[in-house]
Amino acid sequence: MSSTKYCKHIISISLGSSERDAKAVVKLGDVEALVERRGTDGDFAKARQLMEQYDGRADAIGLGGTDLYVYAGKQRYTFRESARLIANVRQTPVLDGSGLKNSLERRLIAKLAAEEIVDFRNKKVLLVCGVDRFGMAEALQEEGAQLTFGDLLFALNIDKPIRSLKALAWWAKLLAPVLTKLPVSWLYPMGKEQQVRTPKFPQYFLENDIIAGDFHFIRRFMPESLPGKIIITNTVTAADRKLLKEAGVELLITTTPCLDGRSFGTNVMEALLVAVKGERKPLAPAEYIALLEQYKIESSVEFLNN
Repeated sequence: MSSTKYCKHIISISLGSSERDAKAVVKLGDVEALVERRGTDGDFAKARQLMEQYDGRADAIGLGGTDLYVYAGKQRYTFRESARLIANVRQTPVLDGSGLKNSLERRLIAKLAAEEIVDFRNKKVLLVCGVDRFGMAEALQEEGAQLTFGDLLFALNIDKPIRSLKALAWWAKLLAPVLTKLPVSWLYPMGKEQQVRTPKFPQYFLENDIIAGDFHFIRRFMPESLPGKIIITNTVTAADRKLLKEAGVELLITTTPCLDGRSFGTNVMEALLVAVKGERKPLAPAEYIALLEQYKIESSVEFLNN
C-alpha cells in the first residue's frame, strides 16, 4: 500500500462470501482512510494467508465472518479455530468487533429509547444470538424489553428458546467451552452458505416485535414475510434492504453507519477507530464511545415500509 494516498488502510478479512466485498473511503477529522472487505468464501487457509500478508502493511485488520470472542455475563470465550487465523499476526492489530459491540450497541439501544425512535418497554425482542451481542442484550433488558434468545435455535437447531440473561449465561457456561473448540462452520453460515436462505423456526420471528442481532442469521432463517417488524442489525447491502422491504419490515436500524450504499460490520468499524486512534490493541469501551461522539458516527435508521 506504499502508493496509496490515504492516511490509513483498514482491511476486513472475512470468512464470508466474496460477493459481499466492498471498498469505501472514510474521512474522520483530518484522517482519510481506505476501508475494504475481502471475503474468502469460508476458506480458512486463504483467510490466514491474507492475515499474514497484511500484517505490518495495513493499519488495522478486521476479522469478519466469525467471532474471536463471545461473551455471557462476565465470561469471555475464545473460538479456537478463529484464534488460529491470527496466530502469526505480530504487528497489525486484529479486531473482531466484539469490543465495539459492547459499547456502540449499548449506546445505540439507549439512544433509540431516549430519542423515542423505538419504545422498548414491554416489546418482544428476538435476539438471534445472545452470546454474540451480550451488551445489546443487557441494554435491551434495561429498557424494559421482553427477550428471547435464539442461540440454541439457530446455532444448534434445538427448539428451545432462552428467555432470560441469567439462563443465557447458564447455557453459555455449560456449552461454550465445548462449542468454541468445534469448527466455526458447524455453528455459523460461512462463504456461499451466507447467500442461501433456509427459513427455520418462523414462529419466533413472527411472535416478536423486534428482530435483532447478526444479519447472516436473520437473513438465513427469517420467513418470507415479516410485516411491521423492526430489524436491528448490521452489515446490510442494497440487496438485503430490498429483501427486507419486500418482506414487509417497517424499520431497519443498522448499528454501523451506511457507507457507499451498505453498512460494514462491527469488525470494520472497530478496526477503523483503533487505526484512527493510532493504537495497536483494542480500546476500552469509553474510548470507543468518545471516538464515536468526536467524529459524529451515527447508526443508520431507515423506514422501509411506513
